[in-house]
Amino acid sequence: MGDNKLDLLQGTLDLMVLQTLAAMGEMHGYGIARRIEQVSGNEVLLNQGTIYAALVRLQQRSWISAAWGASENNRRAKFYTITRRGQKQLEQDTAYWTRLSGVMSRVLAMGEKESS
Repeated sequence: MGDNKLDLLQGTLDLMVLQTLAAMGEMHGYGIARRIEQVSGNEVLLNQGTIYAALVRLQQRSWISAAWGASENNRRAKFYTITRRGQKQLEQDTAYWTRLSGVMSRVLAMGEKESS
């Protein structure tokens, strides 16, 4: 894994995109990427290819929907929204990652207790 920025584990970008849309409402791809970067404290940097591949994948799974509209600078852009199916997936993924992070915290803390 990289030293400066975080490498994303499988499935984490999908969860980040779903959470961003659930929290912020309808957004275009560039806005989603910038918001994830901002919330991560710039620990996660997303290039256009990465974010748009995720958006296509999420759309194919019917977890998000898309419609064309005009961006803030009056350019044509595709705007994405989370679907009911996506909301359900977000709930499942959130529960999974919460559980996993709890387990990892306990396992990593094991070394701290032994060295104390």
